[in-house]
Amino acid sequence: MSVALSAPDIKRALTRISHEILEKNQGGSSLVLLGIPTRGAHLAHRIASIMSEIEGTEIAYGTLDITLFRDDLRLRAPKAIMPTTIPSGGIHDRDVILVDDVLFSGRTIRSALDALGEIGRPRTVQLAALVDRGHRELPIKADFVGKNLPTSKSQSVRVLLSEIDGKDEVSIEGEAN
Repeated sequence: MSVALSAPDIKRALTRISHEILEKNQGGSSLVLLGIPTRGAHLAHRIASIMSEIEGTEIAYGTLDITLFRDDLRLRAPKAIMPTTIPSGGIHDRDVILVDDVLFSGRTIRSALDALGEIGRPRTVQLAALVDRGHRELPIKADFVGKNLPTSKSQSVRVLLSEIDGKDEVSIEGEAN
C-alpha cells in the first residue's frame, strides 16, 4: 500500500477544484453540488463549504443515491439505499456538479446521470472527482479532478475521509502489473 494523497494534499485538491468550478461557472449562484454516497457526499459538502467561503454566499449541495440505477444491481449483494437530498431550489435549469471520490470505469456516473434524469432537468451537468484512476469503460470524463492516479486494473484506490474513517488519505493497494 502506498499513500498517494495525504490530508494536506486532499485539502489542496478540494480547494483547487472549488476555485475551478467557480471560475468555469462564473460564480456559484446557479450551482448545485450533488455528492454520490458515501464519500462523494462528504466531498460535496466540503467543496460547497470552501466555495461558500470564497463567494460569501451559501452554495447549494445535496446527495444523489444511485443504487437502484446501477447496471450491476443483480450481480452485487443487496445494499441499503442512501437518502437522496435535493436542495430546496431543486435542480431544474441549474448547473449541477456531480461529486464522487474515485472515477474508474464511468459506470457509477452513468447511473448518476440516470438518477438525475428522474429528478429534473438541469441546465448543465459537470463532474468533479477527487481521484481519476483511468480505465474508462464508458465515454465519461471528469471536468474537475483532484489527482490523476494511473493504476493497473488489479490495483484499488482507497479513499479515507475523516467524517467516516477518522482520517483523510488516499492510498493505492495491490501490485502494478
